[in-house]
Amino acid sequence: MYIYVELWKFRQKWLDLSAEDRNAWMSELGVTIQQLLGEGVEAVGFAINDEDTPHTSGFDYLAIWKMPDKEMVKKFERAVEESGLHDYYEQVNTRGEQLDLNEVVADLLNC
Repeated sequence: MYIYVELWKFRQKWLDLSAEDRNAWMSELGVTIQQLLGEGVEAVGFAINDEDTPHTSGFDYLAIWKMPDKEMVKKFERAVEESGLHDYYEQVNTRGEQLDLNEVVADLLNC
């Protein structure tokens, strides 16, 4: 199982779109996301970053996803890229195979 975290904020290009154009683009993205959800992608949750977050990332939104394997992760990444999302949002991502706490601690201690 993979965990995937997206952080993003608006680019001026998004802000310049009309409300109708934003809705049309978001509807197209929604179709793509629905397809991925049907293939094993799980939306864990979405949030607006609290302004008072200590050591904040500087990004406004976040999404956390779970995916069955790295192959699905790469399919997800291609779909996002092909959607044109990065034209409208500045985004950073973090991903990795899900581990339990003991595995992470062991890795921290053995680095």
